[in-house]
Amino acid sequence: MPIVPKTEINEPPAAVRADARRNMDALLRAAKEVFTEFGVDVPMKTIATTAGVGVATLYRHFPQRSDLIKAIIRREVEAMVKAALTLGAEQEPADALSTWMSRLVDFVATKRGLGPALHSGDAAYQSLPEFVYGHVTPALRQLLETASGAGVVRPDVDAGELLDAALRIATPASNGDVAQAKRMVAILVDGLRAR
Repeated sequence: MPIVPKTEINEPPAAVRADARRNMDALLRAAKEVFTEFGVDVPMKTIATTAGVGVATLYRHFPQRSDLIKAIIRREVEAMVKAALTLGAEQEPADALSTWMSRLVDFVATKRGLGPALHSGDAAYQSLPEFVYGHVTPALRQLLETASGAGVVRPDVDAGELLDAALRIATPASNGDVAQAKRMVAILVDGLRAR
């Protein structure tokens, strides 16, 4: 079953100049780093300086702080979907699923600096859960179906339920304890194996 996204959030234009793409990439990396270290209320000038661009460039790409935060989440989700495809093609089904689930913990860790904004009740973030689940669930479903078809994972596992369980178990990652979250998710994945 192909991975088909259900919703989009502020998708960038298809044709973006190379220098603009570099600036956007630098801004997203810098914002993720700065938000993780200092929180989402850090001055936008700090993000621009860290990215090596001017404040005007930051606001040209991301007029509102919420635009920047949504772009970080979108980028992380896209990386999760791409990882599912890559791992599914390069690794044995059980290994692909296990590696991807470990990466899911890293995705949860990304929310560490973004948490206050994402849970603020701001209407700008209302579509994010649907976006995340709409993209990540099909990616996980594809890995599960492949692993189940290979006989290495129980066939009765629902991708949505597994995703919910993994995200809850990975909560320590959003508080900085990525190692503990990865251990717990590994136990969850081990419980999926066909006996």
